[in-house]
This record gives sequence, C-alpha cells and structure tokens, in this order.
Amino acid sequence: MTDAVPTDGQPVALPPQPPAAPTPPPAGLWDRMRADPQYAPEHLALEAVRRLGPEAAQWAERARAEQPGVSAEVLAEQAVRKFVNHARLSGAVSGAAGLPGAVIDVGVLAWTQARMVLHVAAAYGVDAAHPDRATDLLVLQKVHKVAQSARLALGVAAGRERAGALFGSGGQAPLGRVMLRLGVRLAQMAGVRAAKRMFAKVVPGAAIILGTWANSSATKDLAARSRALYRQHGGGGLPEQRQG
Repeated sequence: MTDAVPTDGQPVALPPQPPAAPTPPPAGLWDRMRADPQYAPEHLALEAVRRLGPEAAQWAERARAEQPGVSAEVLAEQAVRKFVNHARLSGAVSGAAGLPGAVIDVGVLAWTQARMVLHVAAAYGVDAAHPDRATDLLVLQKVHKVAQSARLALGVAAGRERAGALFGSGGQAPLGRVMLRLGVRLAQMAGVRAAKRMFAKVVPGAAIILGTWANSSATKDLAARSRALYRQHGGGGLPEQRQG
C-alpha cells in the first residue's frame, strides 16, 4: 500500500488493512505448534492477539475515521463478511495433498477465525490487543468450556514457549504422529466440520471435492457468538457469570 500525501507534501503511513485473501499463520508459530501440538490452540491464540490484535484495532480506528457515525453493528458486519469469505477460500491455500496439506488448511482456517474475532471485538470498542482476548478466543472457539481453564492453559503454553526458547524443544515424536496431533487440535479449534474435512482430505480423491470449500458455517456460528459476547460486554470480554 502506498502512503497518502497530505497538502504539506509529507507522506503519512496508513494503518495496515485486513488482507484481501486468507493468510497462513507465521512460520514461527507453526514451529511452536509442531514442537508442542497439545497446546497448539493456545499458542495460536497467544500469537493471534500479539500479531493480529493491533491490526484489528487500527482497522477499526481507520474505519470510524472514514465512516463518521458508523455503528458498531455495521463495522462488525463488515468484518464478519470479509472473514467468512476468507474462510470459504482457506481450503485452497496450501495446494498440498495428504495430511500435511490438511493440517495447513485447518491451521489457516483457525487463524482466519481468530482474525475475525479480534476484528469483531475492535468493532465493538473492545481492546483487541489485550491479553484477555486470547482467553476469549479459546472459549468462543470451544477449545475450553470456561475462561478459567483457558487462562490456565494459556499460562502453560506461554511457559512452554519461554522454556523452548531457552532450552530448545527437546526430543520430538515422529513427524507423522506430530502432524496428526497438531491437525486434530487445530481442527477442534476451527470447528467439528473442519475436522471432518481434514480427515476427508487425507483420502485420495477427496481433495478434489473439498477443493475451495471451507468451513464457512462454523465461521458464521463463531461470528454470531463473538458478536453476542462483545455487543453485551463491550468492555470486559468474557463475563464471569458465564464461566461456570
């Protein structure tokens, strides 16, 4: 994107806009998830808030400046429409067959869904970059039933990230087993139908049918849950009375 040039001739950097197509999780995140597949959703949620939270906040700020008086509902709808469309395309991102391609597909879908949730939060005036959004993500995406267990798991994952940076990941299970565990955890995060799609893609010929199809219905359901949460609890994320 080129910089805007105001009347004084000095360039002004514009905030980054949401991508026009689905993008995969960053390479460093894949490395952490492969090294620690049990906590893959937690690693993804932490990285999403760190990396995508500021993007979502800047998007909402810019959208309000460009659309004076726009309502939170309209902004949320704009975000949902964009990322549901991305979800429909996410199955075609990897172009790879078999288990590795299937794992990449569900990883891209889970990343796209996290991006959508954070943009919805920003649309309703919630701080998309606050660490509590990682907890929201895990509960909204049904990785954890309650916020308390999500926070505990995030703490464990964060500790394992620090330990991995200091001491390395240590012994690693065979790659096939790692990819299967990673795929199962990411598919759980992206939705039940995404799990079915992932395993169907491993079957020869199934990828032809699944092609560009993605779990848009699960993404729409997630969008509805996200809008209900942030519409009613715009300042504080998951309400404590709903954690039990």
